[in-house]
Amino acid sequence: MYICKHITENIMISNTASLDLVEFIETQILPQYAAFDKAHNLEHVTRVIRRSMELVRRTGTDINMVYTIAAYHDLGMSGPRAVHHITSGRILAQDARLRKWFTPEQIKIMKEAVEDHRASASHAPRSIYGKIVAEADRDIVPEVVFQRAVQFGLSNYPEKTREEQWERFREHMESKYSQHGYIRLWIPGSPNEQQLKQLREIIAHPDQLRAQFDRYYDAEVLNQ
Repeated sequence: MYICKHITENIMISNTASLDLVEFIETQILPQYAAFDKAHNLEHVTRVIRRSMELVRRTGTDINMVYTIAAYHDLGMSGPRAVHHITSGRILAQDARLRKWFTPEQIKIMKEAVEDHRASASHAPRSIYGKIVAEADRDIVPEVVFQRAVQFGLSNYPEKTREEQWERFREHMESKYSQHGYIRLWIPGSPNEQQLKQLREIIAHPDQLRAQFDRYYDAEVLNQ
């Protein structure tokens, strides 16, 4: 049985995806995300896959490649986070099972796309496939951004006090999502543009940003 039936149903609607590829990924690949922190768990990869599928229709790209890239993009979280994008690309490229569906050239493109998905990358993605997964990986819905940032802080820095968590949260928002942040969008006219604008409006008002932090911090601590 597929673990993400709603993803499978969305792909089946397209009538072009390889169903045995979908079954392989949903039974052999996606379960690995259960071992990662809350900011990179199954819920996150599910969102990335769904958004990637939406961009397939707009870009005319290969749905099997896009689906696979999205599914593998954070597998490197099993190792050091700083190089997880490189590790993820290597995991994809070395998975001999993918040769059933893809040519060596396609696997190379997918590996590079996974490597290029990270928001802090110093260069633009090398292909449209890299741009798709990078765009889909941008959880720019403000509520999701705030929740994931709090979850990451609590999971990775449990020794920090509430005020220290707030400082980490505030610095992360400023360095990544503000007007001067490093995040970049790669698909013109994507829903992320408006969502990033909304997020920046909150970041520009420290009292509003603190209120969002307190909301999600309290909720996470309560559920621990």
